[in-house]
Amino acid sequence: MAIPIRHAPLRVGLAGLGTVGSGVIRLIQENSGLIARRAGREIEIVAVTARDRTKDRGVDLSPYRWVDDMGELATAADIDVVVELVGGSDGPALTLARETLSNGRALVTANKAMVAHHGAELASLAESKQAALKFEAAVAGGIPVIQGLRDGAAANRIDRVYGILNGTCNFILSTMESDGLDFAQVLADAQAKGFAEADPSFDIDGIDAAHKLSILASLSFGSIIDFGGVEARGVRKILAADIAQAKTLGYRIRLIGLAEIDGDNGSANIFQRVEPCLVPLSHPLAHVTGATNAVVAEGNFSGRLLFQGAGAGDKPTASAVVADLVDIARKETGPAFSMPATELERLPRAASAHRISKTYLRMLVADRVGVLAEITAAMRDAGLSIESLIQTEASDDGSALIAMVTHAGPEQAINDTISALANSDSLLGEPMVMHILGA
Repeated sequence: MAIPIRHAPLRVGLAGLGTVGSGVIRLIQENSGLIARRAGREIEIVAVTARDRTKDRGVDLSPYRWVDDMGELATAADIDVVVELVGGSDGPALTLARETLSNGRALVTANKAMVAHHGAELASLAESKQAALKFEAAVAGGIPVIQGLRDGAAANRIDRVYGILNGTCNFILSTMESDGLDFAQVLADAQAKGFAEADPSFDIDGIDAAHKLSILASLSFGSIIDFGGVEARGVRKILAADIAQAKTLGYRIRLIGLAEIDGDNGSANIFQRVEPCLVPLSHPLAHVTGATNAVVAEGNFSGRLLFQGAGAGDKPTASAVVADLVDIARKETGPAFSMPATELERLPRAASAHRISKTYLRMLVADRVGVLAEITAAMRDAGLSIESLIQTEASDDGSALIAMVTHAGPEQAINDTISALANSDSLLGEPMVMHILGA
């Protein structure tokens, strides 16, 4: 028996009609009855806007009022919530967000860059106007990780959150692994298939993952977002040889975003880094392939929580957007970052030099007598020892590849080793350094 819907519809203004915006329309059209029963009221798109009114987006826009100035969505009397899918950390998206919340309307956004740069400001504004701010779709596509951390893990102290936060990079790395190809070849294929943008810099240089990590860290630790404090390094310099050597050593390479509370010297500092890591085959993240995302949060009572699923795409992201609309329809609209904005702490940034880990170190060297002795002497002087080492046969150009895993030691020791070898004519190019997850 159908459950009667007694409340007035939740009226939505939609800004941005790209693949996600069109997906939101399709989802609401296709599942309208189911959504209404679950939300307790209908969710109804009232008005839409985008840059090009004439573009065919594969959905029927005729039921909706077209607005040429997106700012009208923030003030229209017949709109309860604005969905912002325009993108960009500043500019029109930020203006729309501010105007929407200032006028007491709820805001739903998939804009990770805007939340990473301006989340604290927008959360404060939302609370001052008693308006909802929701951004489930900004991190990990269709995976309900924001809700999981904000609500499901609300009773836990979370000291560490990490994961695979960029589907493009994970597709590239897992394809390099399965097909034995170099980075440039796989990137070109990913672009041809639509997995990577024409300009993939935000993805492959770790910026996209850094946006998401800063949001997850704030939710996990009750801290003010500090995107500027994220150390970010991408996957451009990874070779097929690195993939092969990692496999031989019992690891897989993944781009990992990691944030944790560092209690060094009795203080609570925040450490945030995005970098390619070697992941032990025994770890679940080693088996995440393709354009999938996965997030791990470690709670003091819940233990390890793993969130995994589609990290991008029109359908998963649209699903997250509409899930936020359902929450708003139900009036489940608590603080955007788990606690009131005034309670969020500004945590100092943790230094990295003292951090202890095993490390993968790869060098391209001239194939001549004494090179390995020179490298091991630099490591000895820095206080590093080798756990395992692989050296390839010399190639036709007279170079050889040395790959090793160190015993656990401070990052400063790796830095000192690299500095000692910086002017050596034995090294042909910059060494590749990757830390080992959990080691």
